[in-house]
Amino acid sequence: MSPRRTLAILRKEFRHIFRDLRLFFLVTVSPAFLLLLLAHLFVLDVQQIEMAVWDLDRSSLSRRMIAALTADGEFQVRAWVDSYAELDRLLRAGRVDCGLVIPDGFARQLEAGGPAPVEAVVDGSDPIAAIQAVFSLSQRVTAFASAGSRPVLIDVRSEAWYNPALKSLVSMVPGLAAIVLCMPAMALALALTREKEVGSFESLIATPVRGAEYLLGKLGAYLACGLLGVLPVWLVAVLYFRVPFRGDFALYLLLSAVYFLAEMGFSLIVANFVRNQQTAMLLVLTVFFVPSFFIAGLILPVDTHNLLSTLVSYALPTTHFVAISRGLFLKGVGPAPLQTHILLLLGMGVGGLLLSLLLFRKRLG
Repeated sequence: MSPRRTLAILRKEFRHIFRDLRLFFLVTVSPAFLLLLLAHLFVLDVQQIEMAVWDLDRSSLSRRMIAALTADGEFQVRAWVDSYAELDRLLRAGRVDCGLVIPDGFARQLEAGGPAPVEAVVDGSDPIAAIQAVFSLSQRVTAFASAGSRPVLIDVRSEAWYNPALKSLVSMVPGLAAIVLCMPAMALALALTREKEVGSFESLIATPVRGAEYLLGKLGAYLACGLLGVLPVWLVAVLYFRVPFRGDFALYLLLSAVYFLAEMGFSLIVANFVRNQQTAMLLVLTVFFVPSFFIAGLILPVDTHNLLSTLVSYALPTTHFVAISRGLFLKGVGPAPLQTHILLLLGMGVGGLLLSLLLFRKRLG
């Protein structure tokens, strides 16, 4: 293998990327642009909860509790009801997200130091909003009851590390970064298949360039441009979405390169069997982009109880980089806690590269 010919392929591919504005956008800018769009779509925090109140107690204490619940604007009283039927109509029409029922004798029981239950009725057709409404409402009611002069018998205090406000955006943005960074791998697959589609691959056959030199030159160019695209993604996450970055940026770049190697290894294999860009793009999106939203641990943890589900999830490079990205952004960890994910990505990358070198043939057909 000639390093000179490999560098010639590398320089040629760099020129092609920087001259074609669409390709340059796909490799370097599109990941940050996609992150900007997808992060807004996948925000799971409920910013405002519309509430109906049925106050059977009608005491000054119940009114103070309602004022305390709605003080910061997250809960807003949209209606006052006098029956479950009226509350049901509001929930069915979607005018409110939940209802708060304060029973008769609420103030008397609370002042006596006994249990003073209140009832929350939520719209379960939207389970994410319902869970957040119940959790937030129960916290606020407990805080109001604990603020009185009588001590509470059980005081359970919780603390969330790494994301104290439990904002889904803080968790989703580093995870989404792993998904949007599949664009350079798709661009590599398109570049390889484009040469077959437009006929320029025929000229390559007549040159002394070997298969390894050709593939490594292509891989090096797109891997370098992919790393260039990591910076806009990082800036969007840190400056626009205000996600804290507690890790080492140099380590993040290095592990991004390992991630690109794993994904581009698959792109090189795909390009050996595919003859047109449309099929290559469809395959890369089907393997990397779409499944990553559901089985890579982005929204729900990876299901480790089912062997088949675990194998499929861990076969995706995205699964490992979601864990790496969140670990570096939110926890500020080093490579040691992430070594399993790093080694698996390295194995995928090296294995895909070796297999593509074995399969590559300088011929048409």
